[in-house]
Amino acid sequence: MDSLKYINHYSEATKKQVHELIKQDKLAHHLLKKYPNPHVIKNDKTLFSYVNELKNTHMKKVAPLSKVLYDGKINVIHNALGTHHFVSRVQGSKLKSKNEIRIASMFKSVPEEFLQMIAVHELAHFKEKEHNKAFYKLCEYMQPNYHQIEFDVRLYLTQIDIKGKLEEWS
Repeated sequence: MDSLKYINHYSEATKKQVHELIKQDKLAHHLLKKYPNPHVIKNDKTLFSYVNELKNTHMKKVAPLSKVLYDGKINVIHNALGTHHFVSRVQGSKLKSKNEIRIASMFKSVPEEFLQMIAVHELAHFKEKEHNKAFYKLCEYMQPNYHQIEFDVRLYLTQIDIKGKLEEWS
């Protein structure tokens, strides 16, 4: 069951259900039934607007975002789905800080819920550095079904490992 590395920390019953979907070759069907269409946010400019709107709706007091982009260098399989950076620079006598978010470019062709989950996760790190109770509470505040969608993203990553990307979302 090495193909279940993305859901390894879930219960045995959950892993067994996923394994059955894989065995019956129904994992892709399950995902497509639940999320039939990919989002339309294909470039960095619209991604910046999308994430900035999420930030302004849910986290008004957080410093403005300076950069949000798709990054082809993020290796999802071994690294992360996205990254967040706090960049501080001295400009004259002032200290300027910038908040940046980079999302793996493979998420250009997924359902909007998946993209939102990644954006919410990275935004939450600007307030909560660690993956703790407060962090996940903030994620749920910004996306009420956060945990279910995170699980479904893990299923999608499992699907990619086994059979590759879903053509319907490409």
